[in-house]
Amino acid sequence: MKVKIHRLFEYLLETTQAAPEAIVGFSLSGAPVLGEYLADLDPNQSLDWNNRDFRGLPELRDHVLAQAGLSGVCDPKDVLITAGAAEANYLSVMQLLQPGDEIVIETPGWPQAEVLARAIGAKVVKVTRREEDGWQLPLDQMADAVTAKTKLIFISNPNNPTGDLLGRRELEELVRIAESVGAWLLVDEVYAGLEWDGPRAPSIAGMYARGITTGSVSKALGLQGLRTGWLICRDVEMVMDAVILRENSSEIMNIMGEVIAEVAMRPDRYAAAMKKARDEGAQNLAQMNAWVDAQSGLSWVTPRAGLIGLGRLPEGIDSDDFAKRLLADPYRTFLLPGSAYGQPGHIRLGVGGGASVNLSEGLGRLSQALSDWSQSTGG
Repeated sequence: MKVKIHRLFEYLLETTQAAPEAIVGFSLSGAPVLGEYLADLDPNQSLDWNNRDFRGLPELRDHVLAQAGLSGVCDPKDVLITAGAAEANYLSVMQLLQPGDEIVIETPGWPQAEVLARAIGAKVVKVTRREEDGWQLPLDQMADAVTAKTKLIFISNPNNPTGDLLGRRELEELVRIAESVGAWLLVDEVYAGLEWDGPRAPSIAGMYARGITTGSVSKALGLQGLRTGWLICRDVEMVMDAVILRENSSEIMNIMGEVIAEVAMRPDRYAAAMKKARDEGAQNLAQMNAWVDAQSGLSWVTPRAGLIGLGRLPEGIDSDDFAKRLLADPYRTFLLPGSAYGQPGHIRLGVGGGASVNLSEGLGRLSQALSDWSQSTGG
């Protein structure tokens, strides 16, 4: 089995030495600094594993259930702490899929599941979200895509990268679709809690016996460097299979990631951090909407949740060419081309990072690049 690179990671590798002066498309909330946690850390903390549970600190797993609205619905034993949501997704896909199985995924969507499924030798069936429909997930097409061979359905909610949001009714329909063939249903919730249009959706682990919720502290809390996420599932065997695979890959969780994440997710602290993330995200989103409205030929569907969305470039502009030109002098500005998500006529726009990303500067440079491109092509 060989895992091939996907375009998103490939572009990051290609541009890692570029040293941009501005970023447009920041995908996570502003990152706290270590000093904010020092008062709550024990200087005598052992740097061995947590010495209490292979599934992660019990207190941290309690916090995970609380933020997902699953306290009393799921048990702490249903939670496995992982190296970010990426590892939680990896453990799920690798243990559930076999060669010849079918996996149904959304597009555009987070590319990880497709890359892993193809490496396994599973058949990938795509359900397309369309911009003209507001990037909504077409549930009728999802129902048609699922067959007796479907082993896993993989989606993100809020959707990464469009910011679309499925509510309870849509998730109940997804459960019905999955249940009709006995398929697993994995919902990546890394942007949950950052909803601009509607309430937070219920977590799928509490709605379906074969539902798997994955998430992390990376996006909403800005703690990407902790590499701390989770998997929640009420199926005992599924969670144990994930524990076994993790034992043969990353083995046990990093203790500092667990300890700092536990502090960050304590109820009062978590509530304050989420309020700050929502306030800053909403402010940047309002600025982004106003900027998009002022650009000739550029448009986007305003994200209903999360910190990123896809902007449609003016006709005739290739996203890879434009992104690389934007990264060079005189603009020195980084953004992800839409090709990272199979959308070459788009660019990823982001509203994360709070005030620290200096969104106005980045958008100004992006405006200039669009204007210069138009003039150079006679548009």
